[in-house]
Parts: sequence; C-alpha cells; structure tokens
Amino acid sequence: MSGRGRGRSGGGRGQPHREQQSPAPSSGRDGGRNRRGGRSNDFQAAQPPARYPSAPSQSQSHLAPTSIPSRSQLTSSSAPSPSGPSLTRDVEKKLTLGSPAPAPAPLPTPVQPPTQPKSVQAPTVPSSSVGLPPTSSKALSFPARPGYGTVGRKCLVRANHFLVEVADRDLNHYDVSITPEVSSKKVCRDIMNKLVEQYRLSDLGERWPAYDGRKSIYTAGSLPFSSKEFNVLLDVKDGPARKERKFKVAIKFAAKADLFHLKQYLSSRQRDAPQETIQVLDVVLRAAPSNDYTVVGRSFFAPKLGDTGELGNGLQYWKGFYQSLRPTQMGLSLNIDMSARAFFEPILVSDFVAKYFYGRDLTRHLSDQDRVKVKRALKGVKVEVTHREHVRRYRISGISMQPTSQLTFQLDDTGAKKSIVQYFRERYNINLRYAHLPALQAGSDAKPIYLPMEVCKIVEGQRYSKKLNEKQVTALLRATCQRPAERENSIKKMVANNNYNRDKFVKEFGLQVGAELTSIDARVLPPPTLKYHDTGREKRVDPSVGQWNMINKKMVNGGRVEAWACVNFSSRTKHDLAVQFCQDLVSMCIDKGIDFNSMPLLPIQSAHPGHIEKALFNIHTQSEQKGKQLQLLIIILPDVSGSYGRIKRVCETELGIVSQCCQPRQVSRLNKQYLENVSLKINVKAGGRNTKLLYPIPLVTERPMIIFGADVTHPQPGEDSSPSIAAVVASMDWPEITKYRGLVSAQPHREEIIQDLYKKTEVHSHGGMIRELLIAFWKSTKHKPERIIFYRDGVSEGQFNQVLLLEVDAIRKACVSSGNILPGTVVDTKICNPSEFDFYLCSHAGIQGTSRPAHYHVLYDENNFTADALQILTNNLCYTYARCTRSVSIVPPAYYAHLAAFRARYYIEGDVSDSGSGSASGGIRATRDRNVEVRPLPVIKDNVKDVMFYC
Repeated sequence: MSGRGRGRSGGGRGQPHREQQSPAPSSGRDGGRNRRGGRSNDFQAAQPPARYPSAPSQSQSHLAPTSIPSRSQLTSSSAPSPSGPSLTRDVEKKLTLGSPAPAPAPLPTPVQPPTQPKSVQAPTVPSSSVGLPPTSSKALSFPARPGYGTVGRKCLVRANHFLVEVADRDLNHYDVSITPEVSSKKVCRDIMNKLVEQYRLSDLGERWPAYDGRKSIYTAGSLPFSSKEFNVLLDVKDGPARKERKFKVAIKFAAKADLFHLKQYLSSRQRDAPQETIQVLDVVLRAAPSNDYTVVGRSFFAPKLGDTGELGNGLQYWKGFYQSLRPTQMGLSLNIDMSARAFFEPILVSDFVAKYFYGRDLTRHLSDQDRVKVKRALKGVKVEVTHREHVRRYRISGISMQPTSQLTFQLDDTGAKKSIVQYFRERYNINLRYAHLPALQAGSDAKPIYLPMEVCKIVEGQRYSKKLNEKQVTALLRATCQRPAERENSIKKMVANNNYNRDKFVKEFGLQVGAELTSIDARVLPPPTLKYHDTGREKRVDPSVGQWNMINKKMVNGGRVEAWACVNFSSRTKHDLAVQFCQDLVSMCIDKGIDFNSMPLLPIQSAHPGHIEKALFNIHTQSEQKGKQLQLLIIILPDVSGSYGRIKRVCETELGIVSQCCQPRQVSRLNKQYLENVSLKINVKAGGRNTKLLYPIPLVTERPMIIFGADVTHPQPGEDSSPSIAAVVASMDWPEITKYRGLVSAQPHREEIIQDLYKKTEVHSHGGMIRELLIAFWKSTKHKPERIIFYRDGVSEGQFNQVLLLEVDAIRKACVSSGNILPGTVVDTKICNPSEFDFYLCSHAGIQGTSRPAHYHVLYDENNFTADALQILTNNLCYTYARCTRSVSIVPPAYYAHLAAFRARYYIEGDVSDSGSGSASGGIRATRDRNVEVRPLPVIKDNVKDVMFYC
C-alpha cells in the first residue's frame, strides 16, 4: 500500500474538463490539511496477504530542471490466489489505513525528451503468503528501499530544500500547563513571551526556550529546576473591559532528546525515525517566525512578507512561506516554499457588508436571506470598536434579528431601557448612519452585547477558512502564480529575509541553515504509448510533454447510449440553441466512437430553475411510461450557480439517472473542444473506455490485479454538524485498468480513518466497501484478484486524524517551455527518506506556475516491487485518467476517490441552519461529540454505481 499527501497548487492535478464544479478550492493551502513535518503523507494498513499501496501526495517541494517535489506515499501488495466459489477470508479481512505525508517539490530546468527505457523485470512473488502486518502502528516497520531506480534519462534538478547542520547540544523537553486554560495559541505565546521576559535572566538560567504554542518548551541545556510554577500578568484586550489577567504557568521536566539516535537514523543505521528529536528542532526553527507572523498550520503570513491585494467580497490575500524540517538521505533538510492565503480585510464591518454584496448600497435594508449570509460570513470573527479611547475587542457570535434602530438594552444603574441609537448619540455624540442594518452580537444569547456595524473594525490578520468563489480563486492564482525561476528567487529571498543563522533560538540550539537550494539527480521516465480504436485515423499516440488530443482518434471502447434526454434550466439558453447543442454533442460522441442514438427518447425540454426536482421527476416518469430506463440525461444548468449538488443528489440517489451537466456559457459557444471534452466524460459514464496503454504495465498483466483509490473529504472549518465523507474506488477491468467503480460513506465529523472499509453485518458475516468492490471485480472480470494495490490519499504522516486538503487546480493552459520539469521526472535520492521506500514523481506537465511532484511512500509490500517497477507503474497509470487528454499529477484511483467523496458531499448539502457555518478564528475551534450517530448517506442507485458517475 502506498500513501500520498496533497501538495501546493502550482502544477495542479492536470487540467481536466470540469462538468460544473470540481472540488471547490479552499481559501488557502492550510485550510484543512494537517501541518506536518514535511510535505508528504504516510499510510498504514492491516490487510490480507495482498498488500495495498496508497496514493501519492503533492508536496511543498519543487523540482526545477533543477526543481521542487510533492507529498505522497504508496505501498503495494499481492493477494494469494483464492480458491473455491467465494472470495477467500484473506480478501475479506479488515483494512486499517493511514496516509503518507507530502514532501517538497524541486524547481525545474528544461530537459531533453527521454529515450525509450529498458524493459522492467517484474519481481517474482513467493508462493507462500506472508503473515498480516501487525495491528499496532508502533510495531509496523515500513519496507526498506529495494534499491534505486535506473530507468529514464538522467537530469539535474534543484529542490527547495536547505540543509540543516546540528551541533551536539543537550536538548531538554519540558511540559507546560497554563491556568486558567487558554485555547488561543497566540495568547499562549504572549503568556510564554511575558514569562521569558520576566524570568529569563533569573529563574530560567538565561536560556531561550523554544515554545510549541501548546504544552511543551524545549531548551538547549537544562533549566535550573525540574519543576516550578510562575505567575504571569498579561494585558488582555478582548471583552467589554480592558484588564490585566493573571495566569499560572507550571513548567516540569519531561525528557531529553536523543541526538545520537537522530544521527544513526540519518545515516541509515537505525530504521525507526526519532520523531521527538526532529520535533524539537522543528519547533526551534519555527519559534521566531511564530512570534513575528500570523501562523496558519505550518505556514507564516504577514503583509511585510510580500504584496497584498484584494480578492473581492471583503477579502484580501497575504503572502508568506511554508516551512517544515524533514529527515532525508542528505541529513536534516528545511523545506521552504512560497505561500498565499485569503484574509479578511481590516475594514469597518459596514464596509465589509457592502463589499460582500458586490458594492451594495447600504441605505437598503438586508433581507432575512442576506442577514443569514452575513452571519455565516462573520461568525467567529474578531472586531475592535472605534468609538472608544481604549481598544476593546469582541468576537462576533451572531447578527441581531432586528435592525439596530429597534434594539434596546437595560441600564445597569436604573434598570431603565435605552435604545442603542439613543445611547450612541448621548454617550459618544455619534449619529448612527446605518441604524436600519442589524447589529453585531457578541457574548451569549442569554447575555448578548450588541454593536453597530459601523463602529466595529475587523481585526487584522484573521484568515478566511471557507471556500473561495471562482473569481477569488482566479485572482489568487493570478497574484501568486510564478514560473520556476521566479519562484526559486522568491524562496531564496525569503530564506535570506528569515536569516535563520542569526535567529537567537537557532543560534542557542547550535543549528546552521544552508542558503542554497539543493541540487539532486533525477530521471525522466518515458511516457507510455496509448491505444485508440483501430477504426480511427490515428490508432496510437505517444504523448508529448504529458499531453495529447483526440483529433483523428476514436475511443478504444465506445459506450452505448440508446435512451437519452435533455432538460434546459437556463433562461438565457433558447430552445433552438439547446436543440443545436444536443445535436452537435451527439454528433461529436458518434464521431469519437460512442454508439449514440441520434434521437432523444423524449423531446428536449425547458424548465424553470426554481422547479428542478419537479422537472427531473417528470422526465423520469415520462421515460418509464415509454418503458425505457434513461441511460443519460443531459442537463443545461441554471444561469445562477448553486443547483449542481441538488441535481446530482436527485439523479443519483433518488431516480437512478446518470447525468451530464453543462454550463450555459459553454452551450452558447458550441465550441468543438468543449464538446470533445464532454464526450470523454459521457463515454465512461456510458460504460466505455477512452483509451488504454498499448504495452502491458509491469506486474499488472501476469496475474489478476485490482487497484484501489481512497480519500476522505471533511466539512469546512466551523461546520461542526456535518459528517466527513469517505470514498473508495476500485478498478473493474483487468488487465486494462481504466474503469473504476466508486462507493461513498458518511463517517464521524473530521474522522480521517475510513470506517466502512470492513464491517460485520447482521445478515452476512463480512461486509464493507472493500468486500463489495472485490465482489464487483469478480463479477466484472470473472477473476479473483491475486494482487492488490491501494493508493490512499490525504492522510498525514504519523497523524491519521489530520488531513491534507486539495489545493487550487492550476489554470488550464499548457506551457511547454515554462521551465518546469518534464512529466515523468522521478527522484528517489537525497531528499527522500534515509532508508524507507519512497520517491517523488512529477507525472504531469506544469500548466501554470511551478510543478509540484507527488510524494509516494511504500508502507507495505508483499509483491517485492523494484524501484523501477513501481515508479513506472505509477507513472503509466497517470496517463489513463478519463476526464482529459493529459497526464495527471496523482494516480487516477486516488483522483477518482477524491471526486467521488466530493460528489457525495452534495448529497447532504442544504442542511445548514440559520446558526451559520462560519468558523471561529484566533484559536477558538468548534467541537463536536464524535460519538454522535452519523446519518448515512442516501444510497446511490445500482445502475449509477456501475459506471463512473463521478467523472
């Protein structure tokens, strides 16, 4: 099995055509992914004698011709040949999966086209099965590196890794507890900074302790005590009154870090990584930036770190950098990358509301619907009042139901009530301009504090953690996208600006950080040759720089669409245009080899966007009256976005209809390229196969093999009532491996470990997603899998409950001469793990910005893969993605799992109450009882599950 983590946007995951909405990008890289010590993911599996690999991760590294890598990890496994009429017990055993961590990507320099590789010898699999891996992750040892790959043309790349030298120091770990308990990391840091300021020269023995922001400090040399309590007074600005708060801080010796163990591990003399020692040094390198900048996960942001700019709707972007310390074959390496994130503009709340509604005239009242939108946008945001001499800060808990002009409060002294408008006029000589707008609410519902919007300013430095809209994503990409040479210069300038070697913490702990990017050897794997149908003018294609086209080609296996219909929800798309679009689309599908009935089952219909469910049910009823099951429903979406999820939920879980949604703006253009892209998706939804590899993939054709991909998506921060959604896909054809069946399942809020991989049921002794997919594979191929590969996406290394979320896709524009590394560039030396089996693979062509390779880490392998065999297998699979004619940045099984999990989220959307879904910032985190019963997802109809409906 192998794992993969997600990396930073830049190269992206290839640029497939979007049906309507791809997984919406988060407001920034750190929006929901775990901040780990490095951009790479690890996975663990307790599985049958077939070992399962996980998917790749895109890291913070870059490869430049000299380049930058990404995070991800893999493991492969093989299952013993089953016997008997049913699946073996081994195949039914429970899988427990973890995920790899992403690693950094190198910055590329142009390379020459690769030469054809030598044939790769598939390893011999022993006839006797190996025992299952231990169920405890602590007892699990990852496979050792089987050697280095040799296939491909050699080249030199540069990686955004900076070597770190470590002096011999006495490293000590102390536990810290603060009373009363504080949830904000910033306040915790303020308390500890005050403590160090007061007691460093006396009680702390002149040490500079490095603080992790929570429960630990680390020192170079021991403190003069083993346990001690301190009193700290801190000026707190939050709340209705400015005051000094007293905190008790207890410091107690916990352990010493073992530098000898670290040196043994880095020199490959010891297999288990000394994570605690690496954690100490990582905290030291982060200590100063954590005090100076706004911290978001493993990234740091500040206006002084780069240009800022507006994203629209009251948001702006800040630039910053990502930082992570990683053990590599070269020694310790500091992975640095550029970063950008959305923040609230530090403006009056009244101005924010105007911008949020695209320059709205504030003299107009807010409707109830708009009031709820403002509440969701601002809930948890900190504001400071502007009408008082001293700064007072409040956290927004809600928005008043009534306008400010109707709100009153009770005076403390007399018990009489006074209106807020009157109070501001008499007390502060302020005539409120927007008294018709609702007021901000701070405090609790029982004791609310009402504040007029126009006297509240949003506190600077608060990140925006919700999804960005399409315009904001485009603006963020436009502002931050850099070519490799530019990005390399920016990274070097950032390292120079941080001046690590003059940092008081770094100096005290005896660390030295190099100033130059690391040069490493890489290889460019040759692309696979793709097979198309023999009736096309071009029967095969050799991709160039990770891309090709469908001109003069026909799908290798065309699907069949006998009964289809179309419904138009766009008022701007006239009926005649909808008819013409359908005719052109059908002609394109036929031209590309799909057996497509030119006449619809029902006349093309138009429907009001407010009656979507009714229109869909009517079409379903009409088709049943004709005695036919619709195989495809073409849907022209409404002009206003927001209906896609409802359409998919109704079609896939209630009606059993496979649908293809089309944007009205694309329909009006009748663009041939768009029609061609849509035909690719329709073919796989109709059970067809777009292309296949001309030559067999090593290890795949010898014995029946099934390839899984798995991912989990989580709700946005603050949505503490929404479940996480797990998706698992599995290949349903062998030996081609191009068709995948997908299953989805709801599970507890923000739970990363997939709960339904295996389960026992009352009716059957064994069940779960893996078993269902294994049975489906057997029914489809008439074979029982003898090898299993499991690509697991999105779980952090060593921290299974924290997830790396997908970053923004790069804009679809090929740029062959961008200076990025070529598709197929693989690195398994220097910046990789000292002893374990991992590699960085850039399988896609950089479209805009700097390519970020995926990082694959093998966690369990019974197949005895060689480095070349697994690298070529993974690279070749990246050319079989159904939604575009490009190689993609991670293996399709993992990609499909992400699409399926994201699709399933639409099935439960729309249940957000008036309480809002905003996330609190500044250290307050919404909590939810994980024991609360999770409501199951609507069941996807069987005929929908049989095809790649999520494409």
